[in-house]
Amino acid sequence: MRRRDFITLLGGAAAAWPLAARAQQVKPTIGILASGSRSTQGNLIATFVQRLHELGWIEGRSVVIEYRWAEGRSERATELAAELVKLKAAVIVTSGTPTVLAVRQVTSEIPIVFASAGDPVGTGLVASLARPGGNITGLANQTQDITGKRIELMKELVPGLRQLAILANSGNISAALEMRDAQAAARALGWQVITPEVRRAEDLAPAIETLKGRSDALYVVIDLLTITNRSRISSLALAARLPTVHGSRDDVEGGGLLSYAANFPEQYRRAADFVDKILRGAKPAEIPIEQPTKFELVINLITARALGLTIPPTLLARADEVIE
Repeated sequence: MRRRDFITLLGGAAAAWPLAARAQQVKPTIGILASGSRSTQGNLIATFVQRLHELGWIEGRSVVIEYRWAEGRSERATELAAELVKLKAAVIVTSGTPTVLAVRQVTSEIPIVFASAGDPVGTGLVASLARPGGNITGLANQTQDITGKRIELMKELVPGLRQLAILANSGNISAALEMRDAQAAARALGWQVITPEVRRAEDLAPAIETLKGRSDALYVVIDLLTITNRSRISSLALAARLPTVHGSRDDVEGGGLLSYAANFPEQYRRAADFVDKILRGAKPAEIPIEQPTKFELVINLITARALGLTIPPTLLARADEVIE
């Protein structure tokens, strides 16, 4: 090779080095749109980020993570989702049907992974569990399959139960589907069902107040509204002398009586595996929706004593966790 050609080649390579270095420094951005607040969902998000770390995605080093908190306001979720789209996120992680719908409203191209959703097929989020299609995949919490089990637990927990109230955000399609299933299961047992209308936090106190003397127990459907106001709901129910059943162990930690649900921290861990696959080239349309294989029964004995309720020993023996 002639000296002039060698120098030209060397100069071209040197000019390319900074470009290559810059390319290597580009980090994918993961957008996290939490439906609740740091106080209600921060522990779940931390579980997700920890699993990412285990998979080799280190925040600030190999990946950028942008956090957004909807604070329980579904109308805010669309605006926050649009922010993440403008940041050109490689994938957006969220949970809850209304929040997933908010993200889908602003992007049909960026992959969306939900850590939890009630009935993704029934609510129209995905075409099927095996082949979701589109840009959405994630983990179902299978509420449609375990609603009847919660009703059975209430029957065992409250002998003589005849009137059941169901508290659900009627503005949430997933919550409405679960309420329908709970009504059907309760009426099959010959119970009367009361469904107070709630759509906002301001509706909770008057709704539960109307149940005093009219209901033997309260079934609380999990969604943004009830998650954000879990402690308030438990306090109001206790004042109304209503035993409660919930769709999250966090609700029982917050003063509720009993929950039967999937392990949500584990679902957020699994969501990180979905993100890992997508960042490595997998298409969300071809990643099957996962369903939980284990459900946890949690009982709060402190609340039971405050209600003057004796938990059957057989039920206590089956509990995965008892709060004393």
